Amino acid sequence: MTDEASQPPLGWRYCGNQIKLWRTGAGFTREELAKEAGYGYATIESVELGRRRPTERLLQIADEMFGAGGKLLAGKEYLQPESIVPVRTQDLMRYEAEAVAISEYNPLAFPGLLQTEETMRTMFAARWPPLDDESIDELVSVRLARQPLLQKPTRSFNFVVQEAVLRHQLGSPEAHRRQLRHLLEAASRRNVNIQVMATGGWHSGLNGAFTLLVLPDHDRLAYMEGQAMEVLYGTPEQVSLLFQRYSVIAGQALRPAESAELIGRLAETL
Repeated sequence: MTDEASQPPLGWRYCGNQIKLWRTGAGFTREELAKEAGYGYATIESVELGRRRPTERLLQIADEMFGAGGKLLAGKEYLQPESIVPVRTQDLMRYEAEAVAISEYNPLAFPGLLQTEETMRTMFAARWPPLDDESIDELVSVRLARQPLLQKPTRSFNFVVQEAVLRHQLGSPEAHRRQLRHLLEAASRRNVNIQVMATGGWHSGLNGAFTLLVLPDHDRLAYMEGQAMEVLYGTPEQVSLLFQRYSVIAGQALRPAESAELIGRLAETL
């Protein structure tokens, strides 16, 4: 595992560093640049450290202010656009793309890798504050782009889904039926294992969803998200604990064949 995948885009870091170099070379302070550009000091600091995307306006002002002769403004062509997808979720997707094994437990929703487009749109449309259509389209596009990973037979995917999720109809009966059948289709792949945690009783997974990844170099990561946070763990102690927890949860869930039978029965009742 490398640190590169968990860092902001290279274009952000390069342009930020160039702004800093031209600023110091011209003898200006961050405060002076912030005042000229109409930004706060913290914003300029984040830009120079590569943590925030420089705007075209900032590049233009810095270019003129420091006498860069268009060299700073030229950097705009190499900046990735800002995304509505949280940075830590972007980190997860970069690691996810190279992982040899992914395991996920979710007590509240269908895992993103197993969602139909209809389910995605219904969930994103329910966000608060409400999202505009463009943002929903972007989120759906990003999530759909992840799903071809399931088609790589040498990678292992394991999911435990709470039974209540299967019974909670998000959209129309037809859309929910298609979602359940989509689960069955995914479970038919030899590299995809789907288990259902039956309703009733308390177990350690009810504290929240989490995703586990095993990378080609045998490093392991754990990802968790909530109402207002996304966390990617790499420390052995925390990751080991969550791997152990997943093992217990999977042991308490229905076996794959029993899970498929339950999902099929629910689909037929709609």
